[in-house]
Amino acid sequence: MNPSIHNLYQIAQKEQRLIIGLMSGTSLDGLDVALCQFAGSGQNTIVKLLEFETVDFTEEIKQEIRKVFAKQSIDFPLLCMLNPWIGQLHGRLVNHCLKKWGIPSSKIDLIASHGQTVMHMPKRLHKNNTFPNSTLQIGDADHLAVETKIITLSDFRQKHCAVGGEGAPLALYGDYLLFSSPEENRILINIGGIANFTFLPSSSNFEHVFATDTGPGNTLIDAFMQKHFGKAYDENADTAKKGQLIPELLERLLDHPYFAEAVPKTTGPELFNLDFLQNATNSLKKPIKKEDILHTLCHFTATTLTNQIRNSVKLDASTCVYLSGGGMHNPLLVTLIRQFLPDTAVKNMNELGISGDAKEAVLFAALANETVAGETGFLSPRSDKESFFMGKISLPR
Repeated sequence: MNPSIHNLYQIAQKEQRLIIGLMSGTSLDGLDVALCQFAGSGQNTIVKLLEFETVDFTEEIKQEIRKVFAKQSIDFPLLCMLNPWIGQLHGRLVNHCLKKWGIPSSKIDLIASHGQTVMHMPKRLHKNNTFPNSTLQIGDADHLAVETKIITLSDFRQKHCAVGGEGAPLALYGDYLLFSSPEENRILINIGGIANFTFLPSSSNFEHVFATDTGPGNTLIDAFMQKHFGKAYDENADTAKKGQLIPELLERLLDHPYFAEAVPKTTGPELFNLDFLQNATNSLKKPIKKEDILHTLCHFTATTLTNQIRNSVKLDASTCVYLSGGGMHNPLLVTLIRQFLPDTAVKNMNELGISGDAKEAVLFAALANETVAGETGFLSPRSDKESFFMGKISLPR
């Protein structure tokens, strides 16, 4: 038997597993590295976050990714080269973290790698019946596994597409495993480049659990800051707080047909980008201050997010909202969410025992744990009888 296959079999039998979850989102700010200890599987899953670090990408790395990120036309040879390059890069960053934490790679059972999304193209966006829902994450896991000498699971979104889903948001599955509670209905919001939420009913009935993207999270805010203020993001919303809401601009932004589509649905920067914003601002006759545009973009994110929550979920005294992702550090955005959900408690994800910054990396580690140690898998998006697991397995040798 292949020694790595034998090792994988033994890992599946262990009472506890050490899994590193990796997440690099559409904000392109860096790689989230979460070292997690797992016990059990399914609804008996218990996770403990042992270490976490976000390793910032250099501007050179960001520039290379932006050359192919969410673009209609790209340098195809560059995409081909970036795929292994990012896998090797992520492997080196994992090795860096393990060295910093004083943990040898031989102690780690698995790596769960999300990869780097460069295109998300569900049917609702490409509108071509010849082709299925599609999404593309690069950062080849064979290179990552060889670089770290650790068995790596990756490409989780492809199986979701293969069984009838759109490849996102996958938070639904990890959220259900780790954060369901019989004591309250929970809405778990993640504000990354794109905003999404998962609804977890207190009944823990998976048939009533759902997740959806709601529209832009930080993607427009960050892109606007980078273009007009030369900064990666609006720290503490200092720039946006200097501006005022432009109702006419907000109305034009909200007029996009995506917001009238039924849930669950997904989207990305392919749809909501600076060209989209420019088209909306072009229709305004008077000059606009850049700070006002930025302030309005915060309203846009908060409005589309909370509108979708109110339209999808019956909010009552037993419902609590928990925030995670980079957007939870934007005080203007958080204030607006609380303002638009006045009768609902809005808390930080940290109160559930997992860092809101680490949550997405932890969720992919949970998916890897389920693929290796789970028994029943998840119900297919197109069938309540078929089950599936996610993640391709790459061996270090």
